[in-house]
Formats: sequence, structure tokens, C-alpha cells
Amino acid sequence: MIHVAGTNGKGSTVAFLRAMAEAAGLSVHVLTSPHLVRFSERIRVAGSLVGDDVLSELIDEVEAANAGEPISFFEITTALAFHAFARTPADLTLVEVGLGGRFDASNVFAQPAVSVITPVDYDHLEMLGPELRKIAWEKAGIIKAGRPVVAARQQPEAEAVIVVEARSLGAPLSLMGRDFDAWEEHGRLMVQAEDRLIDLPPPSLYGRHQFANAGLAVAALLALGDARIDDAALGAGAAAAVWPGRFQRLVKGPLAEMAAGTDLWIDGAHNPHAGRALADACASLAARDGRPVALVVGMLGRKDASGFFEAFKDLAPHVFVTGFTSPSATPAETLAEASRSQGLWTEVAEGVEAVVASSLRLPGPTPHIVICGSLHFIGDVLALSPDTWPT
Repeated sequence: MIHVAGTNGKGSTVAFLRAMAEAAGLSVHVLTSPHLVRFSERIRVAGSLVGDDVLSELIDEVEAANAGEPISFFEITTALAFHAFARTPADLTLVEVGLGGRFDASNVFAQPAVSVITPVDYDHLEMLGPELRKIAWEKAGIIKAGRPVVAARQQPEAEAVIVVEARSLGAPLSLMGRDFDAWEEHGRLMVQAEDRLIDLPPPSLYGRHQFANAGLAVAALLALGDARIDDAALGAGAAAAVWPGRFQRLVKGPLAEMAAGTDLWIDGAHNPHAGRALADACASLAARDGRPVALVVGMLGRKDASGFFEAFKDLAPHVFVTGFTSPSATPAETLAEASRSQGLWTEVAEGVEAVVASSLRLPGPTPHIVICGSLHFIGDVLALSPDTWPT
């Protein structure tokens, strides 16, 4: 079992891990969160999303075992997944932490094959923060005694916490930038392992940050040490990974039809760290053809909206803000204030369809349209048509 924690990049890293292992012919169980459209997206059993009939049976059995005791949504989700995994053989299980790590419902394994920590940054401060070292301490809680841990490049304060935790538990630590590295070179993914340089195809997921996520997955699988996962499988998986809602180009559904003639993207970036990665990806889009970027943003109220918009100051996109169906959604006017506080041109519109239509009416060249913010918001976009439901 590979256990994955971190602030950003967890889902993408899991997607690369799964694709690489499956390219080697392994059967893989996966638990991720949140779902975008359907609950079943969270639980993948030996390669396939859990079926509704099977899920109903699992729910009955888990509820019977729980016998009416208090249980949270994520706790019962985790129990459902582990129960499903136990009933079906697989070669590898990938488990993404739901929140934090140390006290997460998924953190019940004494001897994971590998623990993985993606970049740690500020998010969920009301539960994990407010200090970065406290957030890192929560994430480092998945490190187990004597078991290998692979960590992405970190801010110094977070790195120090991870190093101390690994040392105190006698867990061999492989740290990006110190023990291995990954970068883009001539459009290829280069991974410098301890003993060799691995030259792989570029990641299928868009953005420079995905080279780091794919490289982290490669390092984790090298630590796993399964001889079946050779360089060919690493390359095939890097080039084939799919992770809906993470800088995904929409080519089907009503919004794609409305935006015919331009490119329409969706991304679940909703905090400052993810905002910086998204801004970099948007800048590379604009650099391709000189066309501007229009951001369509919906976000939950507890997020640092001002910090998110700050990442886009240099790009200076047109920003459209809107509410969405969640009762916790930030009011559009509040989002607009946060955007304008960073000097960005901002317009309020009601509903994502209206916002996309407004972006298409901007003067000048037709923009690249990027819908971003809360994954709940992105889920609403994908839910507009069965053609765009994650599978």
C-alpha cells in the first residue's frame, strides 16, 4: 500500500502512480477524494469504479458493523473502500489522505510499503494551521517506523519537520531536490534517481508542476521496488495518466459547445500554492499564441481568495466570478472584492453558463477560458452533461 498526503498534487500523484502500475500490468485499488460528480469516483476496485449495486451492499455491511455508533462521512467512506478492497485481490493499493494525515481516517496502516508527501502549503487552516510547521506535522503523521518515505520539494520550514519526523521513526527519507529530482528537458520528463538518470515521455497532465508530480510518483515506485514496474511502464504511465478536473481541457458538453472556436479548461486550484501553479500553466497557454486568459472562478468561503488571486497579478487575466450550488460558496461579490484587491479586472455574473458567455464577448482576440476554484464548483461544471462525468 502506498499512502499519499500533502496540500496540493495528491490526486495527480496518485493518478500517475496508478497509470504507471497499470502500465506494468498490475491491478490497482485506489481511494481518492473528493468526488466531482458521483460518489463512486472515490473508490476504484482493481481498476474500475465501484458499481452502484456493490456499493449498496457494502454500505449495508459497514452500517451493520458500525451498529449505530457515531461515524463521520469520511470515516464511513474509508471503511467502505477498505471493505471493498479486502473482498477483491489486487497487486497494489493507493490511498490518498482526506485531510491532514496524522489523524486522518485513512491513517491506520502500521507498515505502508511507501509513504508519499506532496508539497505542503497553507490550506484548511481552520483545522490544520495556522502555522506551516503545524500543517507539515499533520502531513508527516503518515510516516511510519522503518518504512520508506518519499517527499516532494518543500519549503524549508515544512522540510525540517518532515526530516525530523522521519529521523525520529527511523524511516528512510528520499527528498526531492536532495536525494532525487525531476524536471522538464526538451519536452521530456527527466528523473534523476540515486543511481541513474531516467528519460521519460512528458506527463499527460498539463502544466510544469506536473513534471514534479510525475517525478515524485516515479521516485515512490522506485522505493516500492516492484521489478514489474520497469522504465517502459513508468514512461507509459506518465504519458497516459488521467485526473479529471485538474487542468483538464473540456471538449464535450454544453460549455464546450458554447465555447467552440476556443479552448476551455477546468482546474480545481483553490489556494495560493495551487493558484501559482495554475497561473504558470495559464501563462504558458497565453505565450503560445498571444491570446489573453479569462478566469471563471467559484470558491468556498473558507479559502484564501485574495492569496489565490495574487498569483495572477503578473498575468493580469480578465476575471469573472460567480456563485455555485454549495451553501458554503463564497458570494460572488466577496470574490470580486478579493480579485479587485489584487488589481485584476473583475466582473460578476450569475451562473457558469452566463460567465462563459460573457468571456466570449470580451473585446479583442478570443481568450483561453479557464474555469477554476473549488472542486465542488468544478464538479457542478462536469455534472452538466453525462458526456463529461469522470469514469
